[in-house]
Amino acid sequence: MRVLRLSLENWRNFRKVDVPLQQRVFIAGPNASGKSNLLDAIRFLQDIGGGFEDAVSKRGGVSKIRCLTARRYSDIVIEIDLGLDSENPDWKYKIAFSQDNQSIPILKEETVFHKGEKVISRPDEKDKEDKKRLTQTHLQQVSANQKFREIADFLNSVRYLHVVPQIIRDPDRFSTRLDRERDPFGGDFLEQIAKTPNKIQLSRLKKIKNALKVAVPQLGDLKLERDEHLGTPHLSGLFEHWHPNAGWQREDQFSDGTLRLMGLLWAVLDGKGPLLLEEPELSLHLAVVQHIPSMLWKATRKSRRQIFITTHSFDLLSDKGIAADETLLLQPDREGTKVTLAIDDHQIASLLEAGISIAEAALPKVAPKRPDQFVLFGNP
Repeated sequence: MRVLRLSLENWRNFRKVDVPLQQRVFIAGPNASGKSNLLDAIRFLQDIGGGFEDAVSKRGGVSKIRCLTARRYSDIVIEIDLGLDSENPDWKYKIAFSQDNQSIPILKEETVFHKGEKVISRPDEKDKEDKKRLTQTHLQQVSANQKFREIADFLNSVRYLHVVPQIIRDPDRFSTRLDRERDPFGGDFLEQIAKTPNKIQLSRLKKIKNALKVAVPQLGDLKLERDEHLGTPHLSGLFEHWHPNAGWQREDQFSDGTLRLMGLLWAVLDGKGPLLLEEPELSLHLAVVQHIPSMLWKATRKSRRQIFITTHSFDLLSDKGIAADETLLLQPDREGTKVTLAIDDHQIASLLEAGISIAEAALPKVAPKRPDQFVLFGNP
């Protein structure tokens, strides 16, 4: 399955959003327009599996989540369609919530449809008899989600990644954490590789090594090994050197770009659920960045894994294989950020038909106003 449609009301930057989604989703917009917040709506549904109240608390509470331009006490709403056919989705899941006088998050609505048939609709009679039930979703309860556990399992397969090289360089940091959840910033990156069955691990590292040689031609080999004393996993690369076998380096000596590219390539190979990527172009040479969309497409064409990508990069979006219906444009407004599909803009669609790339046709639409004024900062 994949997310076929995303609908939001009063979620962070967004007063109202309702957009269809393809297998690849490119999200472009200026700084602070809400690119990460759009991805976070999907992450929020995943986090509900660990507890509705915890998912809200993790984001600072209802008042922090609710759009600043929302009318007072407006409900926050997230709705998704899941399946493979956008015309006939397998599942529809909707949640609406607010908070009570003690700032405790309260469900206002939770509905599930399967192939057009209603599975649950809350609040139900039991909820009306016991208001405390509205502090929990059925999605998070194994005893209550049996009829739609496929949704819970799908959301649990979502992977978010925004690798921070400095965190990967300190694997001991993750080994001492009490919270053993996956770290989206790469704290458990080496541990995830180490926990992978040996045959699969070697196969993936070989693929990554071969891909890395395009960006890092001097890389000769790649292997994972554990520290003899602490058992901490380390990634080692053999770089060409005048003295044979003298060029082994560990992850703390790798460049930021090398580590980010390793993290990206591993994430693409690891898992089948939606992959949420934040600015994968960071620290990478533009010659490599230009081919990221094609690489992701080829790597997922058999599995049809859905990939979401936030980006500012002209080079990444210059790939002419990126279609207008794959590209979401975010434009901040006084009433909240507007989200539109590039294909719905007739000017952009015309430019694409003429052979212009999404970067040339769409990025000017979401560029900051008067960026030239930035140079005035240097004036006395």
